[in-house]
Amino acid sequence: MAVPKKRHTKGKRNNRRMHIFLEKTGFVSCPKCGKETLPHTVCKSCGYYKGREVVDVLKKLDKKERKQKEREIQSN
Repeated sequence: MAVPKKRHTKGKRNNRRMHIFLEKTGFVSCPKCGKETLPHTVCKSCGYYKGREVVDVLKKLDKKERKQKEREIQSN
């Protein structure tokens, strides 16, 4: 069984762990509406993926919310 001969200092330990960290996720702007989305996923604001409508975003909204969302999409 391997047993260390000498104690490693905090600096030595931290230098070894220097490259172990989380990186920021890369966001991509949606070509249809311009909102920030994750790559290779459906846009949550407009429902488009690769130029095609995959999810009908306006389907489950109330009348008031639907009008508001349509104006938002039209303005972009």
